[in-house]
Amino acid sequence: MNEQVYDVIGIGIGPFNLGLAALIEPVEEISAVFFDKEEKFEWHPGMLIDGTDLQVPFLADLVTFADPTSPYTFLNYIHKQKRMYPFFYFNRFDIPRQEYNEYAKWVEAQLKSCHFQHEVVDVKNHEYGYEVTVKQTKSNKEELFYAKHVVLGTGAVPFVPKGLKHSLGNDVVHSSSYLQHKEHLQQGHHITVVGSGQSAAEIFYDLLKNQPTYGYHLSWFTRSSNFQQLDQSKLAQELFSPDYVQHFHDLPFKERIQALEDLNPLRNGIEASTLQHIYDLMYHRSIQGEVPVTIRASIEVEGITNEGGYHLHCRQKQTNKEFAYETDRVVLATGYKPHLPKWMDKFHNEIEWEDDKRFKVMKDYRLQFKTPRDHYMFTLTNIEHSHGSSATNLGLSVQRNQCIVNTIAGKEIYPVSFNTTFQQFDLPE
Repeated sequence: MNEQVYDVIGIGIGPFNLGLAALIEPVEEISAVFFDKEEKFEWHPGMLIDGTDLQVPFLADLVTFADPTSPYTFLNYIHKQKRMYPFFYFNRFDIPRQEYNEYAKWVEAQLKSCHFQHEVVDVKNHEYGYEVTVKQTKSNKEELFYAKHVVLGTGAVPFVPKGLKHSLGNDVVHSSSYLQHKEHLQQGHHITVVGSGQSAAEIFYDLLKNQPTYGYHLSWFTRSSNFQQLDQSKLAQELFSPDYVQHFHDLPFKERIQALEDLNPLRNGIEASTLQHIYDLMYHRSIQGEVPVTIRASIEVEGITNEGGYHLHCRQKQTNKEFAYETDRVVLATGYKPHLPKWMDKFHNEIEWEDDKRFKVMKDYRLQFKTPRDHYMFTLTNIEHSHGSSATNLGLSVQRNQCIVNTIAGKEIYPVSFNTTFQQFDLPE
């Protein structure tokens, strides 16, 4: 048993909890430890495709919005790697996704509070706050830790529609493992990408670039009515601000759910540059003749059967007509869903719920318990319904962590900036 009672234990070490660990590191009055079951930090390794960029500027690193003087900024990483001049000549705000991953690993390596190969298998209420059972993944040895507060940062897991799950394997893969299966996928005669977002577009483009070498037919189906471009206009981007998050949180639950639909063009579209690259490449190839691609919107893939080759059972949403489509490799870019560990079940009746799947989350990211408590459980997972555009945005993750640090400390360690937008979101008084 570890006798120390930490101020906070972080469960999971993705970018969100890693940023929290980096902000807590210089705060002497907060003791913290973070655990993750994986062998090491890797950020979406199956999607670190050559040439792909982060969808937010480099200022949305782990700490800059809270403390630009922190030693854990991206700029300090670039400086330490002796890459400042190349980055200056690169002359862009968005950075390679692979470089963001390397930056995050560089930060993690400096934080003594972060422990990989340690899986949190149970959390219980305790007189100190919470008793946390941690299993070392190599030895299976379990150890008890104690904390006044815990932060749930278990992230998301791949989402695969029910009718498609049974087909997952080497030939049918989720986008999260694309790179691990890319070589095998390209041995097929016909590859079909299913999905409507940035991941689907990046995979389609990556396969399109390699198509002449392998000679496969390439298809792309989306259930959306079109291949929607991401809204990156400047006023629209103000919805990724602490001001809008505060406004969103104050809305009634029903209005928040409706607002999420309105946010789709900001959160789930495809970058204009990616769509342009795809079209331009196909246009250049078309000079020599027909391009072996099939691209269809408004197509719902409802099932997959293997009959000496895979058949996608599809429905055209506008006409409601069904058809079968033959292929021999499939990439399902069907998104992710929040991952809630099984030990959360024991808290189900103690927590306030907004519906049967979404718990009530307070403005500072605490779960709201039916009986008020001094020992908090914060969540960075399953907060789309409560904090809207803040849920998965890397830039706003810093604002989330500022709120959590300030609440744990009981004072303002990292001031959160408001009134930062040109537009107003609340009604005039």
